[in-house]
Amino acid sequence: MKDDTNENATVAEAEGRSYAAPALEKGLDILETLCRSEQPLSQKDIAQRLGRSVSEIYRMVACLVSRDYVTLVDENTYAITTKLFELSHVNPPTYRLLFEATPIMQRLSGELDQSCHLTVYGQGKQVVLFKVDTPSGMGFAVRAGAELDVLISASGRVLLAFQDDETRKLRIEESLRRRPEQADPQIDQVLATIKSAGYESIPSVQVRGLYAVSFPILDAQGRAIAALTVPYAERLDQVQRKSIPEVTEALGKAARMLSRRIGGMVSASGLNLAKPEGVQRRTARVDGR
Repeated sequence: MKDDTNENATVAEAEGRSYAAPALEKGLDILETLCRSEQPLSQKDIAQRLGRSVSEIYRMVACLVSRDYVTLVDENTYAITTKLFELSHVNPPTYRLLFEATPIMQRLSGELDQSCHLTVYGQGKQVVLFKVDTPSGMGFAVRAGAELDVLISASGRVLLAFQDDETRKLRIEESLRRRPEQADPQIDQVLATIKSAGYESIPSVQVRGLYAVSFPILDAQGRAIAALTVPYAERLDQVQRKSIPEVTEALGKAARMLSRRIGGMVSASGLNLAKPEGVQRRTARVDGR
């Protein structure tokens, strides 16, 4: 009876929304809670984080376990499985992007002896869709699935620069809601410069000796659907290491090849390796690190 009362209250709260689905929202809340947790949670833990009772969530948790979205770790704690990750990668556009990107990124990483990663935008942040580690085993890399900031990173700025005006404005607003402290009154000018150059190249303000170079992966309309980035790490023991201009040239070729492979646009602006005046003096965190 208590469960029904709470369910009715939830429906009442959602009356202002079209097609409210309280049970579905409850399940999504549980999934999001487990995704954000670094350790398994008990039903009591989940209920407390959601502001609900255990009786409200236990049937939903059981359903998620039976569908393999959640697993029972021990007698009373639960954790997210890899099913959501697997489903995101069988989505046709994502699958095509990863299918074409994998050999290109592996070849690029081997050529440069640097790691590289592919990011996509989503709700005020970017997510690392795929990455290839440094072949020699020593270098800087981000993990697949990591959430990175947008406004202060090379790849995030690339994802903003290569959009239509309305989409760019919306994404800046979303990013600022998530990270209001990263507001930049000159962001429009910065993004215009990046679009003119065809890529972004900036030193990190957090990790000494680290430099980020990022190119857009474009769709048929010339919009960035992803960003391909090399976090360039200096090595004191390798005098013949590829220079930043050499990395930029190789990365640009790889990004244009990937754009062509997925049927995207490859414009002449993406070939401009001479940075406009003032760009090299700008700095930002390298993909949120």
